[in-house]
Amino acid sequence: MNALARILRRRIERQGPITVADYMAAALGHPKYGYYMGKDPFGVRGDFITAPEISQMFGELIGLWCVICWRQMGRPKVVHLVELGPGRGTLMGDALRAARAAPDFIDALRLHLVETSPALRARQGEMLGDYAPRWHARLDSVPDGRMILIANEFFDALPVQQFERTGEGWVERLVRFDAVAGEFRFTLATGAAEGEAPLPAPLLNAPSQTVPIGAIGEVSPEGRALAAEIGGRLARAGGVALIVDYGHGRSTPGETLQAVKGHKFHDVLADPGGADLTAHVDFEALAAAGAGAGAATFGPVSQGAFLGSLGIDARTETLLESASPAQVKDIRSALKRLVASSEMGVLFKALCLAHPGQPAPPGFETPPGFETPQ
Repeated sequence: MNALARILRRRIERQGPITVADYMAAALGHPKYGYYMGKDPFGVRGDFITAPEISQMFGELIGLWCVICWRQMGRPKVVHLVELGPGRGTLMGDALRAARAAPDFIDALRLHLVETSPALRARQGEMLGDYAPRWHARLDSVPDGRMILIANEFFDALPVQQFERTGEGWVERLVRFDAVAGEFRFTLATGAAEGEAPLPAPLLNAPSQTVPIGAIGEVSPEGRALAAEIGGRLARAGGVALIVDYGHGRSTPGETLQAVKGHKFHDVLADPGGADLTAHVDFEALAAAGAGAGAATFGPVSQGAFLGSLGIDARTETLLESASPAQVKDIRSALKRLVASSEMGVLFKALCLAHPGQPAPPGFETPPGFETPQ
């Protein structure tokens, strides 16, 4: 049993079972033993690979997307470029390299990185030091003003609450410690939570034929609150936000909480702090929260369609022109992984929140609901 497991065990012994959200928050963000606090989890030597690590094209296209959005905003002399959970800084590094084609945009941007991990802040500083980044633990410390915000695979790591549908209604799922077995296990709270469960209306009001007894519903109050905060800032001060992640276009039941360690699935309740924990993002709930705060919403659209509309095929051909035979194989493999429906192209989606007066941003001009072919 690791140090964080012992801390959680003592907490449960004192206070009783804890919510899944509390367990997830501690496992990922405990200031000393949390998963993200002391390690670099990205890449082949880490536990997982994100789109920016797969290919430079992902970040480059997002950088050009930012430039176009800035121009649609009327080329403000100052714009806050914000990234939530910047990882190693790979996405932003690629984005800003591509954005150098618009030096007036580079002059206008003020770079803000919302990151809590000391280890990752150090990596980001190495990658992005030339742009004088400012770090923040929370979005609310970023100065007010026009903003372009990027959040790639950020919302999937925000804690989720889980509820199980029973004959008495929706009951919250909790985490207990089994002293006999010496392990954490799931349990249910006592009594129904009907009327109190913060689940989206499509789940709360769904008939038993579509959401049967035993179904699991997940919700991220922290994610919805953050989307509302972003939407409120954009509605007030102007700008756009791009959210790219994996998940559902519509609120739907299902147990999606998972753990990954060493690029393999891992027991969610084993080794807290030693494995990455994520859950599918409910894009419908995020869009509703942003719209409720006054923002316009665009999408979600599939990642494959989004990148396709930004010109990833043309960028691929440009890279292939000067590539070695080995590089050709890697570039084509990366393209497939990013856009194919059998890979990240459909499961991953893009959602945009914007000031109500903002035109449809690049990649969101086509109605949602279409998929990118393999």
